[in-house]
Amino acid sequence: MDGLGIDLPVGAPLSLTALILSLGIAAVLSLILRWHFERFGSTLSNRSEFAGVFPLIVLTTVLIITVVKSSLALSLGLVGALSIVRFRTPIKEPEELAYLFIAIGIGLGLGADQVIPTVTAVAIILTVVGVQRWSRQGREATGLYLSIDWPEGDSERPLEVLGELVSQHAVAAYGRSRLSSRGDWS
Repeated sequence: MDGLGIDLPVGAPLSLTALILSLGIAAVLSLILRWHFERFGSTLSNRSEFAGVFPLIVLTTVLIITVVKSSLALSLGLVGALSIVRFRTPIKEPEELAYLFIAIGIGLGLGADQVIPTVTAVAIILTVVGVQRWSRQGREATGLYLSIDWPEGDSERPLEVLGELVSQHAVAAYGRSRLSSRGDWS
């Protein structure tokens, strides 16, 4: 295609210094995100275990975007490779998904060498979430789960005993009790 005068770039050079700087900033931001989720998250699952994945997601995303942005062929290959990946991790709550998107966004922004906009956006997002959590502090939460550890040998039918206790103190909704027990404890 030399006759047409079209010069297509083969790939942008990768700067090791820029990569190390991006990975360093990514590590700091991912640790801040981890702390923020553990401190302000309201999920009922194990927050520290879930938040422990944030640095891995952020740093890996930075690496992938840094490499992929240098070549159109690599980016197309990545789309094909990722199309076969299935994530089987159950995300039970929307808040977990939101924090995963923040982690991926940090990686995308820093991988694309957009340090200032990424740091600014993360600071604003985490501040808004923190203020939102702080403003809801003290309000009574509804719809929480109740987990009970029942010592073995105390009763043959723990759910029946628990059902009797709860029905004595529970307020009936529309004239009906909302307690049901399932399970075979024999």
